[in-house]
Amino acid sequence: MSEQPTTPRAEQEPEAPAEAAAEIPAELSAEALAEVAEVAAPAEPATPAEVPVEPEVPTEAPSEPASAAAAPAPRPAPRPRPVPRPLPRPAPARPAPEGAAAPAQAPVAVRAASDPTPWGRVAEDGTVFVRTGEGERAVGSFPGASAQEALAHFGRRYDDLVAQVDLVEQRLAATDVSPADAVGTLRGLRAGLADAAAVGDLDGLAQRTRDLEQVAAQRRAEADAAREAAREAARAQRSGIVEEAERIAATDPAKMQWRPSGDRLRQLLEAWKEQQRSGARLDRRSEEELWKRFSAARTAFDRARRAWFSSLEDANSAARAAKEALVAEAEALSTSTDWGSTSTAYRRLMDRWRAAGRASRKDDDALWARFRAAQDAFFSARNAAQAEGDAEQGENLKAKEALLAEAEALLPVQDPRAARAALREIQERWEAAGKVPRADLGRVERRMRAVEQAVADADRERWQRSNPETRARAQGAVEQLERVVADLERDVADARTRGDARAEQQATASLEARRQWLEAARRTAQEFSG
Repeated sequence: MSEQPTTPRAEQEPEAPAEAAAEIPAELSAEALAEVAEVAAPAEPATPAEVPVEPEVPTEAPSEPASAAAAPAPRPAPRPRPVPRPLPRPAPARPAPEGAAAPAQAPVAVRAASDPTPWGRVAEDGTVFVRTGEGERAVGSFPGASAQEALAHFGRRYDDLVAQVDLVEQRLAATDVSPADAVGTLRGLRAGLADAAAVGDLDGLAQRTRDLEQVAAQRRAEADAAREAAREAARAQRSGIVEEAERIAATDPAKMQWRPSGDRLRQLLEAWKEQQRSGARLDRRSEEELWKRFSAARTAFDRARRAWFSSLEDANSAARAAKEALVAEAEALSTSTDWGSTSTAYRRLMDRWRAAGRASRKDDDALWARFRAAQDAFFSARNAAQAEGDAEQGENLKAKEALLAEAEALLPVQDPRAARAALREIQERWEAAGKVPRADLGRVERRMRAVEQAVADADRERWQRSNPETRARAQGAVEQLERVVADLERDVADARTRGDARAEQQATASLEARRQWLEAARRTAQEFSG
């Protein structure tokens, strides 16, 4: 195959006759040359005077536009020929874009004309035959022309077909044609090859169209797969929108944040619209199903919101009535001087207030102000009464602090019996001293409990040491450990005598541990015997 042309294949047709090339002005651009080649391909046989002898090697497109005028093709001797249709005059050259290189400096490569000789023959009567895998068939005749001219004419028709296939291949490679359109075009071309009036490798061209059909079919399958993937992605995005809307609609109304949830549903609706505008199109059934679910979720949310706020208004009314009753009770107790029972009653009223629920913010704030005012009136009166008693309790506190100093002087305990007797006398005076201020009660009580615990611990320790059974157990432990130590000392000596270093090491380690135990047991026994 010749070098691929740099101009679009749609503009490349079989070589024009030499006379046509001679008529092209020298100043025409390469683009104009391509346009002339496209429109100048003869559909009817040219006159003998205008049909040159085809060269064995196709002529390349001129590298300079002036070369077309400088080297016209030779004309054969005149002979009778069919009259061709007139060639259109070339259009003026299209202006090159500003800053672009001159077309003359970028020659246009044209596909070389094919050689029809191996693929056809001309009978004596002028009938032209083409050879295919199925045999020969007549494709037409060129009366009055030589066999070479007749074959060249039908060879150019073959080149026309090749150019059409080239164009489809180029457009398919550039992806500026849909695979489905390319398949349809290629099938039409291949179907026309069966009775095409052309001479060339028709079987090879048919195989080429089949190969391109496979490429186009593969492109079509890839495009279908890409569309399906985009459709699945769009379906997943739409499904995500629907599922989020359904989760919002299914939220427990008691836990629902109505304003943010409503805003989010509006955002989801805008996202749905954006998907419709810019996303891949879904099939009608899927889109309708998803929209029904989305619409149902939004409708369910709106209904739940209306029902919630309706029930909330009823609950607010009930809570307001309950709290008004609690406020009336609190105000009735505000003048009580029964400090203990009234304090308990206010705590219970507070529990009932919390259980009553919330009214509207305005009602709740007003009722709470009245409830808190009644509480404050009672507790202010109680605190004033307690302040009067605190003066008397202050003297009691001084007496108890003096008793604490006397009790703490017993520590550390030297004689448990004497300490216990002294503490008993201090405790009697402690009870007679009376109450102390509430703020100091815990502090002085903790100090007295610490002294009492220390005296009790000393007395218990004294009793344990004087207990004969305890002393006997301690002495028995000492004697047992002494026997164990003696046995281990013999084991060490025996191992040393045998020269068994490992046994000696183990026996020595055990001996050291038992000696430490023995020392501790002797100290304990001595304490109990003292």
